[in-house]
Order: sequence, then C-alpha cells, then structure tokens
Amino acid sequence: MTPPPNLDKRSSQADEFTITHKDAPDTEFPESFTISVNLAQEVQISLEVRRPAGAHGFKIGKGPDGGYSYFGPDAAKPEGYVVHRFWPLTRTLGNITLNGKSLAVEGPGMFVHAIQGMRPNLVASRWNFCHFQSSAHDVSAVQMEFTTTNDYGRNGAGSGYVSVNVGGLVIGGKLAAVTAETKWPSEAQPEEANIISQARHLKSVHDPDTGYSQPTELLFRWAGPSILSDVPGSIEGTLAVDVGSLEKPKGLIEKVDVLAEIPTVIKTVVNYVAGTKPYIYQVGTLGGFH
Repeated sequence: MTPPPNLDKRSSQADEFTITHKDAPDTEFPESFTISVNLAQEVQISLEVRRPAGAHGFKIGKGPDGGYSYFGPDAAKPEGYVVHRFWPLTRTLGNITLNGKSLAVEGPGMFVHAIQGMRPNLVASRWNFCHFQSSAHDVSAVQMEFTTTNDYGRNGAGSGYVSVNVGGLVIGGKLAAVTAETKWPSEAQPEEANIISQARHLKSVHDPDTGYSQPTELLFRWAGPSILSDVPGSIEGTLAVDVGSLEKPKGLIEKVDVLAEIPTVIKTVVNYVAGTKPYIYQVGTLGGFH
C-alpha cells in the first residue's frame, strides 16, 4: 500500500514490512526513513536511516524530471525510464534479530531512491556501484553507473552500450560536489575535464566461472565545481582499489549467481537467449582515496 493513511508516497506498507518517511525541519536530521521488516519468525529488522542536515540529497536535472534517464528517441514519449535520487550520507541505527539473537547496528551509509520504469533486462547490460566511507578523511563518496543494452544509442538499435554515471562527494559532513558523465561507445573518456564521473575496470582477466573479463583493479574518479559557498573552485576525488587476482582475490565477498535459484534447464535457456550469465561481483575492501 502506497501511501499508507496520512502519509505521502515516500512511505509504503506491506504484510512483511513498513517504510515510513519523516520530516523534522530545522533539526540535526531533517529527514529520515524508519524501516521495519518481519520476513520470518527468525528474521526481524528495525532501522532508522537519517540524513544529516549538511549532507543534502541530490539528483541530476531540475524540477520534477530531475533524476530521470529516458530511453528511446523521444523524451516526451519514452519507451522506458529509470530514476535515481541520492542521499549520499546517512546515519543509520537499529537492530537486526536473527534466530532470537539481537544485534545492534549503527554507522554511516547512503540511500538511493531508485525506480525502474521498464523491465530490468532492457535497462542495462551492466552496472557499477561504489560506496566509500572514510572517517580519517571525513569523506563519503558514492557513484552509480549503468551501461545500456545495444538497443539504445545515438543511432538507435545496434549503437548502444552507452554508460551513464552519477556521483557525489560529501566532505566534512556537507555535500561538496555532484558529478555526472555520459560515455558514448565511440568516444574515449577525457582524462581532464571540469566534470568527471567515471568507473574504470583495469587489468582485466577472463573469469571461467562467469565468462566475464574480471578487473584486478578498479578506478573511480569524481570532479566537479564546489557547491559549498565557503569553498570556491573545483573538487576532485580518486579512489583506486586493488581487488587481487582470480587465484588470490582481495576483498571479494561473493560472486552472486543471479539465477542460482531457478531450475538448471530454465537457467540454460535464459543464458542462451540473453547471451550472458548474470552475475554480481561484491567487493568490500579499502582503497587509496585522494
């Protein structure tokens, strides 16, 4: 049910969960979401996700269309769309209960309001997500990139694999810069520019488990004009991550087989029709940020 009684569509409710948005203007945390999940008798989750006053949310584009990416030749009548709007820094606290044992959680995080207005397999051929937190540098950095299928490009079907990248930097608890960049398949990304928002895979090797070219290094770059009134000029950030080799990975948490739960015969058909094996590489590791 969206919205629940007396709330707007930022809140929702179902049998297994409730998500409630709250406004608290002129406070340390002017916005928050309270999330309660009861998936089974063995699993209960209760979290409060709060946005600090200085870490404003952001979207690319002004007005009600801000945050939208439209698919197709006519933006007024798109074939589909996706929406991404970010809280680049949150303070989250609550409890997770597993099999009767309660675990208190508290720490920094991020939140993205994402909507897929079309089937997921039509949106993108691949995704990159980066979320970096450093108490030493007092920095929070987020980046989201999707690469379209070959159906969507400057010249329609067959000219696709266009990458759209959106990012943000929070420094000292304040949103300092917002970045966005589009990479066309026929063009190289600039090494120097006023605005840079890039996720690069380096020194890739063939992974026989997935069939993908798995990077052994990752490089994320942000650059853009400062939006802080007391810090003029440009702000840049670079995050270099060594994720190791196939034989000796560094920080690899899991290679998630997205189709692991479906019967093998159906999985084989899907792999054949799609021409790829859907996997997610989850990496949690420290990188060199500057």
